[in-house]
Amino acid sequence: MMDRPTYFHDPFRSPPPRRSWRWWQIVPLSLGAIILLAGLAAGGALWHFSKDLPALDQLGTYQPSLVTQVYSSDQQLIGQFFIERRILTPVADIPEQLRRAVIAVEDVRFFEHPGLDYIGMLRAAWTNVRRGGKVEGASTITQQLARSLFLSSERTFDRKVRELILAYKMELVLTKEQILELYLNQIYFGQGAYGVASAAQTYFGKDLSALTIGESAFLAGLPKSPNHYSPFKAYDRAKKRQEHVLARMEEARFLTPAEREQAVAEILSFRRPGVEQAAPYFVEYIRQLLVAKYGEAMVYKGGLKVFTTLNMEMQKAAEAAFATGLRELDKRQGWRGPLRTVDATAPTPPVVAAVTDQALKAGDYREGVITKVAKDHYLVQIGTTVAKLAFDDMAWAKRRLTGFDTAKDFVINQNLKQVLKPGDVIEVMVKKLDRDFVQVQLEQTPLVEGGLITLEPDKGAIRAMVGGYDFARSEYNRAVQAHRQPGSAFKPIIYATAVSQGMSPASVILDAPVVYEQEQDEKTWKPENYGRKIHGMVSLRDALAHSHNLATIRLLDKVGVKNVIEFAKTVGITSPLAADLSLGLGSSSVGLLELTSAYAVLLNQGSRAEPYAILSVKDNSGKVLEQAEPHALPVISKETAYLITNIMEDVIRKGTGLAAKVIGRPIAGKTGTTDEFINAWFIGGAPNLVTGVYVGFDDRRSLGETESGAHAALPIWINFMQVALKPLPVVAFTIPEGVTFVKVDPATGLLEGEEGQASTVELFTKGNEPTLATQRRLDPIDFYKLDQIPEGAL
Repeated sequence: MMDRPTYFHDPFRSPPPRRSWRWWQIVPLSLGAIILLAGLAAGGALWHFSKDLPALDQLGTYQPSLVTQVYSSDQQLIGQFFIERRILTPVADIPEQLRRAVIAVEDVRFFEHPGLDYIGMLRAAWTNVRRGGKVEGASTITQQLARSLFLSSERTFDRKVRELILAYKMELVLTKEQILELYLNQIYFGQGAYGVASAAQTYFGKDLSALTIGESAFLAGLPKSPNHYSPFKAYDRAKKRQEHVLARMEEARFLTPAEREQAVAEILSFRRPGVEQAAPYFVEYIRQLLVAKYGEAMVYKGGLKVFTTLNMEMQKAAEAAFATGLRELDKRQGWRGPLRTVDATAPTPPVVAAVTDQALKAGDYREGVITKVAKDHYLVQIGTTVAKLAFDDMAWAKRRLTGFDTAKDFVINQNLKQVLKPGDVIEVMVKKLDRDFVQVQLEQTPLVEGGLITLEPDKGAIRAMVGGYDFARSEYNRAVQAHRQPGSAFKPIIYATAVSQGMSPASVILDAPVVYEQEQDEKTWKPENYGRKIHGMVSLRDALAHSHNLATIRLLDKVGVKNVIEFAKTVGITSPLAADLSLGLGSSSVGLLELTSAYAVLLNQGSRAEPYAILSVKDNSGKVLEQAEPHALPVISKETAYLITNIMEDVIRKGTGLAAKVIGRPIAGKTGTTDEFINAWFIGGAPNLVTGVYVGFDDRRSLGETESGAHAALPIWINFMQVALKPLPVVAFTIPEGVTFVKVDPATGLLEGEEGQASTVELFTKGNEPTLATQRRLDPIDFYKLDQIPEGAL
């Protein structure tokens, strides 16, 4: 065997060369490293952006903030309470044409992508490059929903990444139909409207099912920029956006060319924003009731459906009658002068000879500027229109107020040419429109306030409510919240107490001066009748019908103040009442609603139904949370109620409410006027409707001389009831079995005496009829006749 050769290391010898990496070896390794690093970076980024994202497991049961809707008794929407005005609507109830319009313009591949539309991103990028700017976005419907539900609208890289992650995750936990339903209910459409149902009501005043293709396309175009595409700011721009949506629908084959052209030609009729709310005082009253019972969160976010007792036709009539009555009263008080004065020499807009109905219409209240004083009229500039104000249409302005007191602070200016001057800005009402001229009359907004309330006596349902002249000026609800002295309107309570104690309409009481000592301050009190007249012995019927103060105070003293207070509580008066004889003049303040409901007891045969305004309340799923069950309970006898109602019918037939005879059906009521004409009242009605009206300033000052209940409040009541009672059947007040009719001497209330004496038929409760007859009274003329008899003839 041969020995192996031995090799020795030579330190001076170069090592053999190493083999170098080939490119085909380096590239795969580099790519792998880059992919690994990119993956780690992406994972880190995903972890970073995902760590504080909201959980999506509750999306399936997500409940957005909803609108609580309030309806009148005839199902008209009269009010809404919300933080975001939204009406939750299942996707199945959203018209297909509206769904397609939204998908066509916002995300045409919605049903194909997993939340992120890579094809759409590339297409949008290419379009933007070609157009030289951002003209098309690539956010999918899912991305927009994620942004709306969970993220802010700031334009940052962080927010965009979070949006993409959320969109992808949402697609994993929700179906496409669920995402679309959430989107169509969540997204903002402008004008305070969230969701498609609210948008349809806001822009067109329609339910979703009534939308046309053109209207659907318009709504679908709004979410991109609701303010920019608002038809109330830029109609042409909004129309172009609608046409763009329709074009996209045609491209997506959701419409045929003919259908698109027809929709483009469609005229869009928008509901103007800022429409006055119906029955604002009543709606606010409902809001307060709901918040007290269900809390603010449920009322403003819960999407309640609230059905009320309000009758819209009656409400409109009430508001019109109330406004007219206050304006007439305000004119009687006097002219306060122009609203302001401007430079009459400044350039004015061009004048037009004719005015279209769209520009002005009869009954409009407008501001105008006096431009010229003519022989028997003024010329008034109203916008671009010149109108004529005849002196006859401003005659009331001769009485010019000079101060706070309407009864004393005034002057009379008989020369109407001196009342106004060029440059004066005034309020006018359009009286007449002709082709060649507009005729107006001078107006001024009343400062006086008041309230009106209407109830169904048998159920207590509130049918109409007016809490003041203008809700925008004052939200204080005088029909419910205000407490005022009712004056003589309180008297039926006193007379009803007397009847319940056994007296009758025929019972007599002295109406003569009386002086009472006031123990608390050792002073005397001397009440007086209106006009300081004295009537002597009068029946309770005449004393109430003609509102005699002195007789009423004597009656109150006789039946007892405490008894009257207890009776008042029985029929529904809850306000504290003065335990002294001033109660006979209505000195204790009460609310209009409570006193009107007390009258309802008298008109409803002694049975009281608690006033109510809400018929039912449902939650957003349709579950009934509240259901009214009105019922009346007898609180006083039918006989007492009928006898007082019958006397109050005389108030209309021959007493202080005589003007109400024009109603032409059985009605009963009572006027009320307080000292110095501070407040004026009238409360009354028929068996099926009772209404109370009061008029007065919010601060304590006179309405003016002679502005009594009959003069200031009754005209409002009449004008309203003529409309409100028209659709209701004519019903007479039911006479109870316990009431009898007896012929009596009207002077004494006793049975009629000898034949030939005056007598009248009067009503009594059975068992309380008079048993004694009136003795023949000697008249001084009898002694004269006796002297004329020849001697010996006796």
